[in-house]
Amino acid sequence: MHIQLGPDAPLLARAAVTSILVLHIGAGCVGLGAGAVALATRKGERAHRMAGNAFFGAMLTTLAIGAAAAPFIGQPVNTFGGLFGIYLVVSGWATVRRPEGPAGRYEIGAMVVPLAAVPLLLAFGWMGAHAPGGTIEGVPYLAAYIIAGVAACAAALDLSVILRRGVFGAQRVARHLWRMCLALFFASASLFIGQPQVFPAPLRGSLLLLALAFAPLALMIFWLLRVQFTSAFRPLPAPAE
Repeated sequence: MHIQLGPDAPLLARAAVTSILVLHIGAGCVGLGAGAVALATRKGERAHRMAGNAFFGAMLTTLAIGAAAAPFIGQPVNTFGGLFGIYLVVSGWATVRRPEGPAGRYEIGAMVVPLAAVPLLLAFGWMGAHAPGGTIEGVPYLAAYIIAGVAACAAALDLSVILRRGVFGAQRVARHLWRMCLALFFASASLFIGQPQVFPAPLRGSLLLLALAFAPLALMIFWLLRVQFTSAFRPLPAPAE
């Protein structure tokens, strides 16, 4: 994220922008670290829950700043990407924080977010596809289409939970996993692919950075397969009141 100020900008404005940028980057780094710990530890254990809570808070912070700042740096698509990321983190976290039980107003309200995002993202994608270079302010139009497709899938799965009157057992853990891992992928791709200039020149565009960016997706698939097709996982307990 790069917010440019004019040379005559007040010192207070420069300090505010710098503070926001540091908070955005710092929260993103904490989110990446906490997400890695959460994936590496046994699901349901204390270390996993602590890392998950740190990931939740850090990702909300960095995504909210990114979504709010995107219109001011000419990247409106990233606003919807950030809001969708917040939806993923909140709904994934709430899935295991709330006790098993019937779906209610929360699930119905949550489904509104991806449903509202899909047509807007498709519109941005169409605009980008017909713009010179196939981009919207530097963002490839395919990014809007991809996020729209994922949002549509998320809305469909939310509807499935509502129609089945809740989510239980392995399905509950799987819902938590894929949403958190996808949000972690947004953060890792934003750093390792979207910000290559922060790495030494020999690493820029390397397979190592690509591997780090896509590691959350690979681990998501691993854990989903393990949860769905083995009995090795331990269901996440409801938090103590």
